[in-house]
Amino acid sequence: MEHLAGTKRIIIEKIKPEINCGKFPAKRVVGEEMTVTADIFGDGHDEVKAQLIYRNTSNTDSEEWTAVPMEFLGNDHWQATFTPDTMGRYEYTIEGWVDHFYTWQKGLKKKFEAGQDITVELQIGAQMIEETAAPAEASQQEPLYSVAHQLRHNPNHADAVALATGKEISDLMSTTGERENVTTYDKRLQLDVERKKALFSAWYEFFPRSASPLAGQHGTFKDCERLLPRIAEMGFDTIYLPPIHPIGHAFRKGKNNNPSAQPGEPGSPWAIGAAEGGHDAILPELGTLDDFRHFVQQAKEHGIEIALDFAIQCSQDHPYVKEHPQWFKWRPDGTVQYAENPPKKYQDVLPVNFETEDWQNLWQELRRVLQHWIDQGVVIFRVDNPHTKAFAFWDWVIEDIHKDHPEVIFLAEAFTRPRVMERLAKGGFTQSYTYYTWRNSAEELKEYMQELTKTEMREYFRPNFWPNTPDINPPALQEGGEAAHITRVVMAATMSSNYGLYGPVYEFNIATPVPGKEEYLNSEKYEVKHWDWGKLTKTREVITMINRARKVNTALQTTWNIAFGGTDNPAFLCYAKWSSDFSNKIIVVVNLDPYNTQAGWVQVPLADLKMGNGQYVVHDLLTERKYTWTDEWNYVELRPHEMPVHVLRIEETSAGHNL
Repeated sequence: MEHLAGTKRIIIEKIKPEINCGKFPAKRVVGEEMTVTADIFGDGHDEVKAQLIYRNTSNTDSEEWTAVPMEFLGNDHWQATFTPDTMGRYEYTIEGWVDHFYTWQKGLKKKFEAGQDITVELQIGAQMIEETAAPAEASQQEPLYSVAHQLRHNPNHADAVALATGKEISDLMSTTGERENVTTYDKRLQLDVERKKALFSAWYEFFPRSASPLAGQHGTFKDCERLLPRIAEMGFDTIYLPPIHPIGHAFRKGKNNNPSAQPGEPGSPWAIGAAEGGHDAILPELGTLDDFRHFVQQAKEHGIEIALDFAIQCSQDHPYVKEHPQWFKWRPDGTVQYAENPPKKYQDVLPVNFETEDWQNLWQELRRVLQHWIDQGVVIFRVDNPHTKAFAFWDWVIEDIHKDHPEVIFLAEAFTRPRVMERLAKGGFTQSYTYYTWRNSAEELKEYMQELTKTEMREYFRPNFWPNTPDINPPALQEGGEAAHITRVVMAATMSSNYGLYGPVYEFNIATPVPGKEEYLNSEKYEVKHWDWGKLTKTREVITMINRARKVNTALQTTWNIAFGGTDNPAFLCYAKWSSDFSNKIIVVVNLDPYNTQAGWVQVPLADLKMGNGQYVVHDLLTERKYTWTDEWNYVELRPHEMPVHVLRIEETSAGHNL
């Protein structure tokens, strides 16, 4: 039996966040509040006190805990908040105890107000104070003994009660008194604190081989450098490149995924590996490793980071196939097992066998590949299909990378089953692709945002909204034209503080599909394209404006602060975003009908914005128009051919409002 366990009277349970009974860490970024709640209570009627304690375990110089008093919210529910100021792995837990002095204070006051004799009660309090003073420092002893003396000898009981329950003695006893029989929650829970970009980023994906200004020529990293001012001007801070490695020749795919490539066709970048090398090599047509390093450095000078695709799969020409055949599955006829999703066949791609008995060497090699690119200045990885690789591998490699490089960001590209996506996020992925691409109606979007921000997912799953990818050309974009491209990107950029898109097809409103499929016709995955990168479109202009708005409006720099308002028109979606201090407030109204003008009334969630009734001025950040609105319900009319969405900043309010 634990020593003195029988004297501990406090119960601590239902701590939130506690992910999978404490197996996985919650997530925050530097400067983002961490709120912890719990049910804390004891037997009888004695007063309970509790505190949250936390520390950064990555900082080996200090093992000291920081304590935050917990606030009683009612019905035995408690809460405390702290704000981590450095990256790394934190741990936190809760302590609770019976506060005998506070219990005495409340009892004393009740007895006095009931007209009872409190002479003995005052003596009890004086004794408690003297026992606290005895071992205290000299500077604390004098005020404690002074109060004890007055409680013993002051004939005016009203004055004695006021002194005994006052703030001065309460603070002294709280800071000086030694807590007895403290109950500590039986788990040390974990928190991963990452850099701010983990929560706020704007991604732009393009194929570097299509970056050449000359038709018919393969793009290079030098050509990519030429595009940096354009992408920076549009407001993106992250460029994601599909695989830049040598591409296999065996079973190379041709245009539109044709299983037989014609001479000169480049193949899919995801068929990684050839005679020139594998995952740590560069496709010679793109340039050299020095060229890549120079591109990374030039991007930094434009405020952009380069994200690479980490795709754990191989062409049949990959060096691994000959050097490590045990890492693949071999069929009875002596051929290697390629990827399949019947009736689809991917003969140009070999999945890696994570059940190989040589799994330790496989893991170490993949860890080496990541480190190789980190050494070249890459600290962001978009991971291709992580759900088809072992969870245990991701748990290990992400934690191991973060020990030395906590700044590294991993984005999980896993459009798969919900529990699988959630498990990847719990295992360490910084951000995650989502189902946003297929959420179209107002009710679908509301329900999905509720799931992401108001359930436990908020603690570990950071969404990254993409309206399209090279693999996904959704019906909304195929059918909705320019208006749909504008609404989908604005919603992605304002609902989620992390978002991305695949360009330049997006800003050019290119959405011709393979008939009957969610795929782009003449997909860039299988051919080198030539783009007019200087082309101006309304969609590109809106993307530039919304990225500019995101950078100057802190309400758009977090996913979590969102509330939806009502509408009398099902084609409308209305929601509000706000900064943590409520100094910045945004209202977004979207016409989800890309063909027709829609009009009606929308309800601004004033209570969530900490606003009362009255007049206020809203400034549309996309059109620069200003409107005077009153109270909750206001009239809106949105024409798709003009601007299908309002992004409104609340700028002026009447006396009844709090801005």
